[in-house]
Amino acid sequence: MPDAETRTSAQRRFDSSWARDRFIDALVTQIEPRLLAIRRELHQHPELSNREVRTARCILYRLQELGIPDIRTNVAHHGIVATIHGARPGRVVGIRADMDALPIDEPPGLPFASTTPGVMHACGHDVHMTVALGTAEVLYRLRQHLAGTVKLLFQPAEEGPPPGEEGGAKQMIAEGALDAPRPEAIFALHCYPPLEAGQLGYNPGVMMSSCDRFTITIQGKMAHGAYPHRGVDAIVVASTVVMLLQTIRSRMIDAQQPMVLTVGTVQGGRRYNIVADEVVLQGTVRAFDEKVRSETEALIHRLVSNAVAGSGATCDIRYERLVPPLVNDSALVERMLPTLRRVVGRKQVVEHAPRMGAEDFAYFAREIPAMFYSLGVSNRAAGLDGDIHTPQFVVDETCIGVGVRAMTALVFDFLET
Repeated sequence: MPDAETRTSAQRRFDSSWARDRFIDALVTQIEPRLLAIRRELHQHPELSNREVRTARCILYRLQELGIPDIRTNVAHHGIVATIHGARPGRVVGIRADMDALPIDEPPGLPFASTTPGVMHACGHDVHMTVALGTAEVLYRLRQHLAGTVKLLFQPAEEGPPPGEEGGAKQMIAEGALDAPRPEAIFALHCYPPLEAGQLGYNPGVMMSSCDRFTITIQGKMAHGAYPHRGVDAIVVASTVVMLLQTIRSRMIDAQQPMVLTVGTVQGGRRYNIVADEVVLQGTVRAFDEKVRSETEALIHRLVSNAVAGSGATCDIRYERLVPPLVNDSALVERMLPTLRRVVGRKQVVEHAPRMGAEDFAYFAREIPAMFYSLGVSNRAAGLDGDIHTPQFVVDETCIGVGVRAMTALVFDFLET
């Protein structure tokens, strides 16, 4: 049994970031085949938001297999919070991974393609969970060197809970996922096809936009298609509304402020020769700035109400704020950038512009300092470059080892600075 002085010397050698990175690199290489098997199992059995029953069971089994004793289940339906306590006291840091899949049919080809019709891990959440599980294994095996505590949050319903249900990051927070102990910072990554496997991306400040949904129901008056003057054509009114909504972006919002307004669905009409009495429009608004978000919401209400009233129809407007902008803590990003550069190489760490996609990790970032960064997953030479939220999304699995090495290094460096 080594004496205290010998153990202290060994700890000092491990605390050298260079020595620690080499040790972690070897450990990740050792467990990588098992991580690929886990990722493929998760990919084969995708589940939609708030339905992640099998997924949660798989994660729980893996965490228990590692021997982690402090595990809380059924958080926000199927979420899991696992806590790793280091051998030495210190700070608290969080890691978040999302669990749900998308309602997309996966094309045949992969030997581990989805076995669930109409459901696919087309956003990389299977990769995110695998990286978190790999990081958990490395950290737990090295807990004698860990000064502090790590909370791993496996979050359901990132893509949004079904209508009428609560879920996602917001509900996890409400159910105490960040409490006792409360992290001082939280990290998360996301698959990002524009970057090649081996690359990492970052952005200080605003990283992703808000996501809002509007539903406009226009009520006209039904009439025979041969006598439109006897009715109020909801389709004509809806067409006017669609075109009018586009002027918000082009003529009413500061051109230097990013904002997107998209009408995604138009549903109405009963028959080819009947004047439609009802049309329902649904769409989304994206913005980086809360002021622009509020201005857009007010303009939708004003323009649509006035246009519909002038046509003789009536309308109901519902505007739902789903996810706020995701804002990284700039000081935390700048502080942790040297870690990412050390792990994958300075040239492999790329600053990219904020994105109009949304992420409900934004709710965690509103609670505590956060760093959300991008994991390169493409391999264009091998034809692996499909975008997220499409059936063509496929990753180069070497990204998993990169993700584990980066996330583990972030945790160690944060806890020791």
